Amino acid sequence: MEFTQDWAQQKDQQDSLHRFKDEFYFPQHEGKPVIYLTGNSLGLQPKQTQAYIQEELDAWKELGVDGHFEGKRPWMEYHKFFAEKIAKIVGADKKEVVVMNNLTVNLHILFASFYRPTATRHKIIMEGGAFPSDMYAVESQVKHHGFNPSESIIEVTPRAGENALRDEDIIAAIEEHGAETALVFFSGVQYFTGQVFDMESITKAAHKAGAFAGFDLAHAAGNIKLNLHDWNADFAAWCSYKYLNSGPGGVSGIFVHEKHGNNPKTPRFAGWWGYQESTRFQMKKGFIPEPGAAGWQLSNAPVFSMIPHLASLDLFDDAGMDNLVAKQKEITAYLEFVLAESAPQLKVITPESRGSQLSILTDKNGKHLFDYLTKNGVITDWREPHLSDMEFGVIRMAPVPMYTSFEDIYNLGMILSKYQAPA
Repeated sequence: MEFTQDWAQQKDQQDSLHRFKDEFYFPQHEGKPVIYLTGNSLGLQPKQTQAYIQEELDAWKELGVDGHFEGKRPWMEYHKFFAEKIAKIVGADKKEVVVMNNLTVNLHILFASFYRPTATRHKIIMEGGAFPSDMYAVESQVKHHGFNPSESIIEVTPRAGENALRDEDIIAAIEEHGAETALVFFSGVQYFTGQVFDMESITKAAHKAGAFAGFDLAHAAGNIKLNLHDWNADFAAWCSYKYLNSGPGGVSGIFVHEKHGNNPKTPRFAGWWGYQESTRFQMKKGFIPEPGAAGWQLSNAPVFSMIPHLASLDLFDDAGMDNLVAKQKEITAYLEFVLAESAPQLKVITPESRGSQLSILTDKNGKHLFDYLTKNGVITDWREPHLSDMEFGVIRMAPVPMYTSFEDIYNLGMILSKYQAPA
């Protein structure tokens, strides 16, 4: 690696994914595209999104209610247009996934199936400092079942003086509380530190303890290599507006392993769209679930919320997840290298087990540095201190491989090298 423009430009010329940068709209700064490093918070808009939306507006205008059954993409079938594409991204069979609702809604729906506590087995093991929605969802689920969160929620935190969790500490917590544990629930990628958790090992340990294993993949889907089916995870859910570039508040997806999805006795909340498709319109009493993850649907597809997701997934299908993961590793490593060359005073707290994100622990001038980057056309993400013993905030940078170039990272380094902290 070299911290030179020539080296970065040569890498871009060799990059088979570099062409996808032109498929997205970039915010502008002083007449030029920004260096956008916040795809872990909100992905950029694919240029083809507007055309996809216009197609469905035209179908509504021209077909009315018949748009459910006619047209290029009949709305009755709309959720099916995602299955094969999203299955490739999360490592699942297409019948194990479905797109519906929003992330936290889906988590509550899945908890209804997979968090069924008893007097002796009621604990949930999760990472400390999880994304707030996960913390609130878990707390409310525990209370809903009549348990005390301080007793039923076990949070695994980093050791003193460390920022990332150790795999062995997670497994040890599961083994220690296993007999009382109903559910092990972790994120795939820790939103604050960028740490990728060993989901396969977590799942094995949970099952050995007699518990279910589920994951929030908000920062993992479209970012890292996932093999949910082979890992034998029980369930997972993710949003689509971060790495999956599907617009603010975009629809969520879920995974339910076939061992549960193909079992009609698996408990769940029921709705019309989860009913057996072949007899759905007979409107009979008595819920019969559609096999697979589709049996967890409640309502018919929110088509106009789903269109941007489809536009983005078509780009993912073209790029290929393996290619994206390979570039993710290269460009994240280059970001780390450039940070060390241009701003050696900064400390990266993201461990080697990571995706397209580096979290940089700042000092007392952290917010000043963040504002400096913003004023110079670099869009990053500022987070206040995460854990109680963390004094300063973090700047998160996500070099999303679909639209970040190596030259972007070089230019970031040049901007950082000119930074002067206030006296």
